[in-house]
Amino acid sequence: MRVLSVDQCRELTAAFTEHRYTVDAVVAGIGEEAHRALGRNSTIPAVRALAGRDDPLATLTRLWPLQRPVSRAAFDRALPGLVGPLVEAQILAATDEQVRAEIDIRPYASDDGDFWVVSDLSPNLDTAVAPMRPDLVLGLSAASTTLAQLTIRRPVDRALDLGTGCGVQSLHLAQHSAKVVATDLNPRALALARLTAMLNGIDLDLREGSLYAPVAGERFDLITSNPPYVMSPPTGASRLTYREGDIPADGLVEQVVTAGADHLTEGGVLQVLGNWAHVRGQDWTDRIAGWLQRTGCDAHVVQREVLDPAAYVEVWLSDAGLAGSRVYADRYRAWLDYFDQLQIEAVGLGWLVLHRAGRDHPHVRIEDWPHPLEQPIGPTLARELDCVDLERRLSDQQLLDRRWVLAPDVIEETSGRPGSADPEHVIFRQQRGFRRAVALDTATAGILGACDGELTLGQIVDSVAQLLSVEPGDLTGQSLARIRPLIVDGLIH
Repeated sequence: MRVLSVDQCRELTAAFTEHRYTVDAVVAGIGEEAHRALGRNSTIPAVRALAGRDDPLATLTRLWPLQRPVSRAAFDRALPGLVGPLVEAQILAATDEQVRAEIDIRPYASDDGDFWVVSDLSPNLDTAVAPMRPDLVLGLSAASTTLAQLTIRRPVDRALDLGTGCGVQSLHLAQHSAKVVATDLNPRALALARLTAMLNGIDLDLREGSLYAPVAGERFDLITSNPPYVMSPPTGASRLTYREGDIPADGLVEQVVTAGADHLTEGGVLQVLGNWAHVRGQDWTDRIAGWLQRTGCDAHVVQREVLDPAAYVEVWLSDAGLAGSRVYADRYRAWLDYFDQLQIEAVGLGWLVLHRAGRDHPHVRIEDWPHPLEQPIGPTLARELDCVDLERRLSDQQLLDRRWVLAPDVIEETSGRPGSADPEHVIFRQQRGFRRAVALDTATAGILGACDGELTLGQIVDSVAQLLSVEPGDLTGQSLARIRPLIVDGLIH
């Protein structure tokens, strides 16, 4: 692919800015209902909303988010002098009367600001059934948004966007990293990621190659990856580079995780979206724990969803635009046969966070957490790293000598039989982050409730022991065992 020059990118960016080609302006122009429909790949409501408008914003919205041809005259008013360079760069196709998009350029909004993302066009708008090119470069997606939301946003010197695709993660990494390296096996992805970076004035070190080969011997403070984790049959021609590798089952995600630890600096963090197999006769947590043990890193693995084989296959056949096609049934059967051969009885979907903390005995947490949580979850994961360090650093006596404060988002819930003097259950529930709920005994609830920063934990434990008429020493041992996990979860600070 040809690439626009720096000056042409600046000219295009200036025009987008002048015409307010942003997410907010596009949504305002087509309306919330049409925007929701567009999220479902339906353009008709938005086309109707723009009927009769020929202003530059309407032209840009028709051309790219709606993938409709626009008149040459309307395009020249919106982006004067740019049709030639954009046609030469294979971003547009044009005649004397019309202009249509060959490549997608659409606005993207986040907490980091407004951007523009370059990718291939959406192949399945308005229920179209069309084969995808194997090297398709996917644009904005739920997966890319999820990874952006869980990434820890602390200033770092070097960051790696492993499998950059269209470059979404690099846009975010560039906001808090002195240097960003972005890699991909797909040359087409690198070309479009380069355009994404240029349009947004970001300097990327783009490298072609598989997994960590382009960065052999290098280390990074932060690595993020949304790898091709879909576990599909190795049938060659039908594979889509952006979502499928050539390693059986979940072996590619395993390699990203286990090899990634060797590319982290001391204190570095690796964050990966992934799918993993639930193999017949094996607990999935044991499977993931085996990967983590080889890294020597602290780790927090969160399984957000579990799909049975049929549901999993249906999701990804639909994603490939094969629903309703003549090959759908054959592909469906072949995929189920593949899972049977590998004894895969379900697939877990979630994320893995590794921290190269340098401990002899790493802190490892693997959990199933399908419940609602606060987004972005990245700040909570960042605090968790600090909380784990604190909990591991403090001896029992140091923990008792400190003054603790119950987190301000924690509320107490009690339940019991009507008219009873005491509740049967006491729950402390977080309102932020993972929104965890912890069932507590009376003593621990009393201790936590008194954590207001005035007394040390040891003083509070002694007071509660007197109130409950129990030996302070016994209560101290029990309380420390119960409170240490709560420090990691951020219920007390």
